[in-house]
Amino acid sequence: MQESAFSKKVLSVHSGPLTAREIPTLQVNVGYRCNLSCKHCHVEGGPSRTEMMDEETVDSVLAVLARLPIGTIDITGGAPEMNPHFRYLITEARKLNKHVIARTNLAIFYEEGMEDIPEFYRERSVELVASLPYYIEDTVDRVRGGGIFKKCITSLQNLNSLGYGEQGGLVLNLVYNPPGAFLAPDQRTLEAEYKRELQARFGISFNRLYTFTNMPIGRFRQFLARTGNLDKYMDKLICSFNPATLDGIMCRHLVSVGWDGILYDCDFNQVLDIAVSTARTNIRDFDLAAISQRTINVGDHCFGCTAGQGST
Repeated sequence: MQESAFSKKVLSVHSGPLTAREIPTLQVNVGYRCNLSCKHCHVEGGPSRTEMMDEETVDSVLAVLARLPIGTIDITGGAPEMNPHFRYLITEARKLNKHVIARTNLAIFYEEGMEDIPEFYRERSVELVASLPYYIEDTVDRVRGGGIFKKCITSLQNLNSLGYGEQGGLVLNLVYNPPGAFLAPDQRTLEAEYKRELQARFGISFNRLYTFTNMPIGRFRQFLARTGNLDKYMDKLICSFNPATLDGIMCRHLVSVGWDGILYDCDFNQVLDIAVSTARTNIRDFDLAAISQRTINVGDHCFGCTAGQGST
């Protein structure tokens, strides 16, 4: 792979290229179909996408979880709930005593056949990571579509009533993405602001807020290019490079499984079709020893994970 500005930057502050350290988590993207078409979506998910993990690949994921000491499965999409094997994957992973995390956009609970998903999550003690770009209606609807904010708020209130988001209860985390070409504010400060405002305005509680940086790939990259902000945004990410983020960067602690079973260092490399550097690149041939010692494939989009306080 051609040496990137990011790899040169890493070598200027690190003893060598980035390598994996441990694999406590298997991140699984079960498909790109989504009920929404958010402006910042790096996978360009939407209702017309057809990529979907089939049952055979789901079984390969479960076989890896059954034979290896990987404690957590982190399920993402698109809207992962739209995969017809989604409930099967979660149910079987829980039978294996794995910790299950599901990413949800909250508005999916309003789609036909999805109304009981919150109860399904509760019954299997699934940790939720829910996208809520902001606590202001106009901001959210501008990014995700008209009427989505109200659906998200009602879904969060419902999850609270089921025992999510309370101290000692089921875990409900929220995700903030900047609604434009700028970096997220300090995570702790914004979490306190979210908790205060959501409680005061809607009586909503949650556990943690994660602030993510919008990656300069996919639909967000198209937006940057269309508005003439791509170079400026990249400069901002590069100038905000923080070497302290390299220890905890996502790709060193997990491996990402694409909808077709191909293995990637992260969800972003998956979108860019940059597979892992090991000889075995499919979940069917999963080699934990090789995956745990692999060199991470990087590109200039990786500046998004190392800018400021870091992301992911």
